[in-house]
Amino acid sequence: MEMILLYQETDSWVVCEKPAGVLSENGGMPDLICAQLGLREVFPIHRLDKPVSGGILYAKTRQAAATLSAQVADGRMRKEYAALVEGDPGSEGAWTDLLFHDRSRNKTYVVDRKRAGVREASLSYVKEAETETDGIRFSLVRVRLETGRTHQIRAQFASRGFPVAGDRRYGSRYRGPGLYLRTVRLVFADPDTGEERDLRFPLPDEGLWKIQK
Repeated sequence: MEMILLYQETDSWVVCEKPAGVLSENGGMPDLICAQLGLREVFPIHRLDKPVSGGILYAKTRQAAATLSAQVADGRMRKEYAALVEGDPGSEGAWTDLLFHDRSRNKTYVVDRKRAGVREASLSYVKEAETETDGIRFSLVRVRLETGRTHQIRAQFASRGFPVAGDRRYGSRYRGPGLYLRTVRLVFADPDTGEERDLRFPLPDEGLWKIQK
């Protein structure tokens, strides 16, 4: 059984590393966490796409799940991501788009008008580094999500010509392994004490992530 890296744990919640390729729901991470910690069930508070890695939060009780989920719903939970994108999106930016997720194709599109299934999505980013490999220019950006839509970062960057490295679904030219998107920070209020928890997760020292060095 694969061992999950635990970052922080209380009687009410646990933050751990979701490896790329593991589902954040539906028998993926919940089953691994329960087996490792000897729990009957855990409750996902937010989700990460299957190929995305990084820190992820689960509640151990229904009461904690309700409190933490309310923080997600009203925007009090802060989520930041690192993404290695192709091209140069500029030193910083803030984007708001209308997104439509096509379930049959499992792909999200930026659209120009509201209709059934279309939701507004906002993010901001800052570029932290850049490099060039195999004739492709890459930019390491730190992204803060203001909303949490399916494939949001992947779709918003790709729609402007800056797909996440390795994300062939959204047009990446990079043919190496992996998708270069991961959670690097979670900020939330402890459901028991109200204390702010500010947890940060390092980038792997492998592959294109070495751009950070």
